Amino acid sequence: MVVLSQQAALNQFFLIKSCKPTTTQIPEVNFFDPEAKTLIVKACQEFGFFKLLNHGVPMEFMTNLENEALSFFKKPQSEKDRTGPPDPFGYGSKKIGFNGDVGWVEYLLLTTNPDIISSKSQFIFQQNPQNFRYAVEGYLGAVKRMCNEVLELMADGLGVKQRNVFSRLLKDEKSDSCFRLNHYPPCPEVQTLNIGNLVGFGEHTDPQIISVLRSNSTSGLQICLRDGSWVSVPPDHTSFFINVGDTLQVMTNGKFKSVKHRVLADTTKSRLSMIYFGGPPLSQKIGPLPSLMSKEEESLYKEFTWWEYKKAAYNSRLSDNRLEPFEKSSG
Repeated sequence: MVVLSQQAALNQFFLIKSCKPTTTQIPEVNFFDPEAKTLIVKACQEFGFFKLLNHGVPMEFMTNLENEALSFFKKPQSEKDRTGPPDPFGYGSKKIGFNGDVGWVEYLLLTTNPDIISSKSQFIFQQNPQNFRYAVEGYLGAVKRMCNEVLELMADGLGVKQRNVFSRLLKDEKSDSCFRLNHYPPCPEVQTLNIGNLVGFGEHTDPQIISVLRSNSTSGLQICLRDGSWVSVPPDHTSFFINVGDTLQVMTNGKFKSVKHRVLADTTKSRLSMIYFGGPPLSQKIGPLPSLMSKEEESLYKEFTWWEYKKAAYNSRLSDNRLEPFEKSSG
């Protein structure tokens, strides 16, 4: 009876079968490779995803933030709950968004724009040692610089003369970017019950321009390939993983593909990931860049503002094809 009740409680977290082993290699780009811009474009076209080596972000920034984040997530549940529920910023647990999605995860979502006053973000910093704020700010400062350089290499690789065509949107003082710390606790019950894998974060694409992910050494991240199969991404706590977001897919008129991905929880080890989501200002009009389209090429998407797309994304389920209503073929 206890076993059955445990299984019933876990079933809501979408138990799935393990993905088949695959020989697919995740693209890797060395930041200092003379061919980096070409390799980045190729990876974004074929996978919408790549691993970045020699990125220039100091390892101490990564480990400092990891330690501070783990200290927060180890607090008693009652203390963590004081910094929630998310509005969307703040602490959340199990519930993802506002439309019924759940996962075996707890998280902190913080704004990266100093002009956006989030009472939950401020409360989180007030309730934790100053080291936590310093760790977040130090890490984000380095990651933002690296991210903008990656976006400029993308523009170079695409042959766009205005190499800041993407990065300027993130550098804008009104950039609507955010930062997420995800903690996936171990779940030994899944191994005991032998009932498959527990979904930590369900399959989805990221709506922003770009996502920069760094995790500890626990596996769990999977990406969906063009043929619909899923491949596990080997963890590397020293490197970053770059995701193409929906907005970048639109700006490149579908040349780059936003990558569908998910996270499975581990049975014995906790996974901690930190993701910077680089978004444009809310009023920014989004559409395919004319400089990336040939004379005969037609736009695949209707023009929209980031606010319109963000609002639609918030009103959808994780696994929905959020871009479909904005495709020209949808009428």
